[in-house]
Amino acid sequence: MPPKKSRKTKAAKGKEVVENHLVKALSHPVRARALAILNSRVASPKEIADELNMEIGNVSYHVNQLRDLGCITLVNKVQRRGVTEHYYRGVTRSFLNDANWARLAPDAKTGVSVAGLKTQNNAALKALEAGTFDARPDRHLSCSPLSLDELGWDELASLLAETLEGVWEIQDKSTTRLAAENTERINVTVSILGFESPGCEGDGAPEA
Repeated sequence: MPPKKSRKTKAAKGKEVVENHLVKALSHPVRARALAILNSRVASPKEIADELNMEIGNVSYHVNQLRDLGCITLVNKVQRRGVTEHYYRGVTRSFLNDANWARLAPDAKTGVSVAGLKTQNNAALKALEAGTFDARPDRHLSCSPLSLDELGWDELASLLAETLEGVWEIQDKSTTRLAAENTERINVTVSILGFESPGCEGDGAPEA
């Protein structure tokens, strides 16, 4: 008898659709950068165009594509000088697994990375200006140059992925408690970076 075809669950199919939409959304660097902005805050195409120093017509086209793909949603309309300005926010986490990341073109990957780094740097700068960055004695800031072999890189990549899952698990539990209890909300930004650095002459074990 021929082997039975595996049937995907409804949840698995839904996840696949979301991932395919994200791949398509992030396949252009402008969409990738716009989605990163809208995943972090509410903004209009004009505000995004100003931030990216681009023509609003070009940005509006890509924002409309993100809307059609279901990656963002309209949250407000404001009349300004006879023109209606539309405000959107992201509704999906722009997170791609390794297989989907491999499907992106090189310039799209660069667009995603640039957008993520800009979001991270802007968040850190605002926290420094507001005096919240160093407000807590147990806040974390580290930069660790490493020398690894291929197995070490694989182990590190797995650890970072597990850490991200742990971060979202903590967020989900906190969201539940915040909804049920009258407790203080603490706004937090977590950044995780792990990347290959360019080589230099005389490379060896990093100094402490």
